[in-house]
Amino acid sequence: MKTFQEFITEVYDKEVQGRSQIRRTGEGGRIGAERKKTEPEKRRMKAVGGGKMVPAKDYKPRKDIGTQRQASTRVQQPEQDRGSAREKQLAAAKAERKKAAQARAAAKKGGAAAPEKKKTPTASELLSKKKAKKVSPEYKPQAASGKSREERRQIRRQGEKLRRHLVKGINKPAKEYEPR
Repeated sequence: MKTFQEFITEVYDKEVQGRSQIRRTGEGGRIGAERKKTEPEKRRMKAVGGGKMVPAKDYKPRKDIGTQRQASTRVQQPEQDRGSAREKQLAAAKAERKKAAQARAAAKKGGAAAPEKKKTPTASELLSKKKAKKVSPEYKPQAASGKSREERRQIRRQGEKLRRHLVKGINKPAKEYEPR
């Protein structure tokens, strides 16, 4: 019976085996699998008219498919030299804490109350003060009409035309005001 190592050497070339992970490039030189949703998975819909809805259009593939992005464009780079400025800041903070502790100890020894700093509110305290807006239980969001932008515009303009004619006192049959 063959060992796993013997089996591997038979299957792969030595040259290929020595390299790092083998990746299968996707469509257009893309690295890794394509993660686009299929038509039934798409949530965004648009009205095409006549009460019909279809999934929103597909997006164009990115121009930089297949190229590796530099780390400097993805990860924030340090803005100062390592050490110097950071060490000074840490030392100053430590000195400030030490001074505050000494002041508390002296106040406790003397019997006087320590000078209290104004306490900054915590995140949970800040959030608890915000009152959530109550939504009426009768509220129902408006359902999608299924009409395209063009159809909605036609209907709106017919309504405006009817209003203008009513104000002017022009009498026309009702069929004049129906959207075409």
